[in-house]
Amino acid sequence: MGSYILSLDQGTSSSRAILFDIKGQIVASSQKEFPQYYPQPGWVEQNPEEIWHSQLEVAHEVIRKAKIKPLEIHALGITNQRETAIIWDKTTGEPIYPAIVWQDKRTSVFCDELKKEGWAPYVHENTGLVIDSYFSATKIHWMLNHVPGAMDRAKKRQLLFGTVDTWLIWKLTNGAIHVTDFTNASRTLLFNIKTLEWDLELLARMGIPDKMLPKVVASSENIGNTHPELFGGIPIPIAGIAGDQQSALYGQAGFEPGVAKNTYGTGCFILMNTGTKKVTSTHGLLTTLTCGTRQEYPRYALEGSVFIAGAAIKWLRDALHLIKKADETLEIAENLKDTQGVYVVPAFTGLGAPYWDMTARGTIFGLTLGVTDKHIVKATLESLAYQSKDVLDAMEKDAGVAIKVLNVDGGASTNNYLMQFQSDILNAQVDRPEIVETTALGAAFLAGLATGFWKNKDELNQIRKLNHSFKPKMAEESRILLHEGWQKAVNRSMYWEDE
Repeated sequence: MGSYILSLDQGTSSSRAILFDIKGQIVASSQKEFPQYYPQPGWVEQNPEEIWHSQLEVAHEVIRKAKIKPLEIHALGITNQRETAIIWDKTTGEPIYPAIVWQDKRTSVFCDELKKEGWAPYVHENTGLVIDSYFSATKIHWMLNHVPGAMDRAKKRQLLFGTVDTWLIWKLTNGAIHVTDFTNASRTLLFNIKTLEWDLELLARMGIPDKMLPKVVASSENIGNTHPELFGGIPIPIAGIAGDQQSALYGQAGFEPGVAKNTYGTGCFILMNTGTKKVTSTHGLLTTLTCGTRQEYPRYALEGSVFIAGAAIKWLRDALHLIKKADETLEIAENLKDTQGVYVVPAFTGLGAPYWDMTARGTIFGLTLGVTDKHIVKATLESLAYQSKDVLDAMEKDAGVAIKVLNVDGGASTNNYLMQFQSDILNAQVDRPEIVETTALGAAFLAGLATGFWKNKDELNQIRKLNHSFKPKMAEESRILLHEGWQKAVNRSMYWEDE
């Protein structure tokens, strides 16, 4: 039995590989950014081959860093950016078009058509989602109808579709395995989360041939091995697959109903485990499938998605040049008493839950002559906490449960000011684990359980340890006033494109 689990964490802006030992500790890690392309306003694309090569490169790098042999890797787990759509030739493996990223808005008009046709109730009831360009289905529809010859090739079974997990597994196995897992399938707007099968009515309306679609497997299941040539002649079992947010919930040991987590990445993603109960939201949230073995399905979660979180900090750095490094936001925020009434609503690609307004755009409110660049930085940082509160408020109403503790992870969770502000504005405890790379850890847990590396969930619970608990300190009056100002700003940022 190998001594390590290799976790491949394919994110929106970078690919990472992390090697975990039997105690769940990080032995080595490697990360590589890859380009994003913006050919038109609202369009976001990636090169599938660049995704693959960056992921393979960091996998090799982490093995070198750890000074181990591939033979010592017990199993491999994969977690990935969700909803991003890729279509490629079944024979040549060549993508027919760049990957259309989850942030892409080009299909907004088609989404409006579907709503006018009355599809929204059916979609919400059977997929747990809302009709939005965020999800994969309308991206597939766009490629099949805009890439010359694509629809004809798809009907002839010459093309394959996959989210990023499917693409990576197909490449890792040299085209031998075409699968996705329940968590990623549940984010396509094509998967029926009640029957656990691809929804034929939605496929028919979208004009998507079902033969393009991958087989759906459990998140914790040994599905096959990597091609021997990739890792020095050694085939490595692929036994964990999960969309990044469900993987993070699993990495937080969120196995039981009522546990909630927030991952601060490119976006902010909040999930609450609801167990076998499929809660249909009436407050703009999504119902999605969570991780597990095949015997455990179906298992559900409520989810709220904030499109722009860490991406707003990157915007401060790369577009406005107000900071040179993301961690500068901590010192700036701590050294300012307040934002002087400034609110930044980073709706650069519209607003997600609970608003679902594709026409909203980024705005800055409350500017006066006394406002400096540092106030804008602090207000941008605080926007992550405000957006998260909006989602959690909706989640509490849907689930009928008050959230006492929020588990946090992801890059921005290391920012102590943000975590304290999050606790204050929520009036709830915020717990940060020792290992904030819980997305990668979740994929490792899934692969390890499927292959006997770890015996059971009790063992996983022992692995997870707390780094810090943030408890609310803000006066109730201040909390209410600050949030009212935020809500005013959000409302004024909405329906911008229509106007």
